[in-house]
Amino acid sequence: MRTLDRRTLNRAALERQHLLERADMSALDAVRHLVALQAQENNVPYYTLWTRLAGFRRDDLTDLMTARHVVRGSILRGTQHMALADDYLWLRPLVQESILRARQGAFGGATRDWDLDELAATARKLLEGEVMTRPQLAGRLAEMWPGRDRTVIGWTVQALLSVVHPPPSGTWNVGGATPFALAEEWIGRPFHRARPERLVRRYLAAFGPASVKDFQIWSGLRRMAEVFDELRPDLRVYQDENGVELFDLPDAPLPDGGGDAPVRFLPGFDNLVLAYADRTRLMTDEHRKRVCVGSETKPTLLVDGRVHGLWTLKHDRKAGRAVLTVEAFAPIPDEPAVEAEAARLLEFTDPDAAHEVRITAWTG
Repeated sequence: MRTLDRRTLNRAALERQHLLERADMSALDAVRHLVALQAQENNVPYYTLWTRLAGFRRDDLTDLMTARHVVRGSILRGTQHMALADDYLWLRPLVQESILRARQGAFGGATRDWDLDELAATARKLLEGEVMTRPQLAGRLAEMWPGRDRTVIGWTVQALLSVVHPPPSGTWNVGGATPFALAEEWIGRPFHRARPERLVRRYLAAFGPASVKDFQIWSGLRRMAEVFDELRPDLRVYQDENGVELFDLPDAPLPDGGGDAPVRFLPGFDNLVLAYADRTRLMTDEHRKRVCVGSETKPTLLVDGRVHGLWTLKHDRKAGRAVLTVEAFAPIPDEPAVEAEAARLLEFTDPDAAHEVRITAWTG
């Protein structure tokens, strides 16, 4: 069995994520390839595509959402993601058990005396033909069940029902209360079932080679070893330097690990950073503690393919100024390359503002 070192795994991940060279592909095809984009914060999917695609414009993604080709809702690990509408229709049923498990962990105690089937049926009836914000829906339901916590009601319904969040919510710089629409109505097509094998293949195409545990961490699905064993005859099998089995598609290329990787700015909660249980192909365990803090995954700077620091972007709308600050974990070997990529990012985020790039040492 071939052993893959960390550099080979790093370059494979970067290549499949279009981080070695920006891809000349449409936003639609990129979303399909990446399976689902983290969308817990409204601008994150835009950053995700900008850093991976040549010539990406903000309207490219917004237009897909408006045309209902891409939707936003709870998918992987029960968190907000964007996916193709066609993919959402089989992804959401596949991960529904993990979504309900997360709801039970967060709100099970508060809802132990509730009839959840009745709540779901009532909420569905209220949403039929309507778009309502989470507070609006929770308010209507609280009128029927006085004394119930409206926040718990809203989040519980979001888990029980397959809802999507129509634009302009979730588009660039648009916040506010999250709207709910029944997914089948918004997309205009029914849900259908898919086996986990379908998701495994899609995951490996975008993130492989990877272990069973990697896939479970990324997807939120459990007990997937048997699924991988069923696929084993059709997959290529490697091991990492610790002897952990890694699986890959049989025709997926592996880069040789040579050459430098370009500077890249990844947003918070980026798919790549959250795609593995073992993240040493991207960062040291010490750096992981600085990047992944509690439930937060901070924006990261990649230098030669590995996490080299954190970054923040602050906007002074009144002064018409945008400042991007890099906090480096170690001296940067090529600061001009970081400054150039930061300047490109600022041009994307704030084309009409004055720009400033600051590079400092991380101090914690």
